Amino acid sequence: MKLLVTGGAGYIGSVMTKQLVEAGHEVTVMDNFTKGHHQAVQSQVRIVESDLLDPQRLKEVLSEGYTGVLHFAALSLVGESVTQPERYYRNNVVGTLNLLDAMRENGVKRLVFSSTAAVYGAPEGIPILETSPTRPTNPYGGSKLAVDQMLGFEAEAHGLAAVSLRYFNVAGASGDIGELHNPETHLIPLVLQAAAGKRESVQIYGTDYATPDGTAIRDYIHVEDLARAHTIAFEHAQAGRHTIYNLGNGKGFSVREVIETARRVTGKPIKAIESERRVGDPPVLVASSEKVQRELGWQPQKPELSTMIADAWNWMQTHPQGYTS
Repeated sequence: MKLLVTGGAGYIGSVMTKQLVEAGHEVTVMDNFTKGHHQAVQSQVRIVESDLLDPQRLKEVLSEGYTGVLHFAALSLVGESVTQPERYYRNNVVGTLNLLDAMRENGVKRLVFSSTAAVYGAPEGIPILETSPTRPTNPYGGSKLAVDQMLGFEAEAHGLAAVSLRYFNVAGASGDIGELHNPETHLIPLVLQAAAGKRESVQIYGTDYATPDGTAIRDYIHVEDLARAHTIAFEHAQAGRHTIYNLGNGKGFSVREVIETARRVTGKPIKAIESERRVGDPPVLVASSEKVQRELGWQPQKPELSTMIADAWNWMQTHPQGYTS
């Protein structure tokens, strides 16, 4: 298949691209490289340095004939979205509308969208189901929900085969591809930076939650499992239908569990500082994967927290300066 991966130089998109190339597909990556890295993209992959806010360039690229699109291009920092909501809606929503216009004009009929479980906000029950109320508490989640809704209407009106995958925290590495953000906001890479001596400590925000060890519990999924789910979803997408699947690990891990596991994996002490809760942080966020397992047969192959951390640590050890481009 000939496939376009938007945001294909980012953490998840680059692992997706790697898996597609290994499976023998022809892949084009579109990325503006504000967050992505050239070194994360395989040398045989064509790169289009542009973004979804350039509708003419999108139409030019898609006019070359594609089987479909895997869509990862998005801004994703929750805190930043609160202070710059207009930027998030413009990039995430308007950018996706431009993508859909270009796909429609060029007869590209299949799309898998990297959505987020942040669309659910503070959930009423755990684990979170696809039928749970969607009440995002920040513009990032709001912008992703707007895209999910747009895909549903696009599928109904124009026959698009679309799938949205909703998940929380992604971790691990895949060979020469790892997680590197600036600024870094994700717990596991922050903990590993402390293990590597790149920061003095890691913060534990809240130790008085109603959880077994008092710290917040979150869902983690290995990046390779996540990318594989996108391939399976693409293969099962149905014309005129928009399907939503949650992706989760089946259980959550507390902040203390993450830190203790990282200590065991790395052999480093990792200083942790206990702080007050952050406003709006729920005690537990875990998504159910029962639907995707039942309908598509996807199951995580690397569900162990220790594996995710070990893979991420190995990548950090072999890439002490991260990517250089």
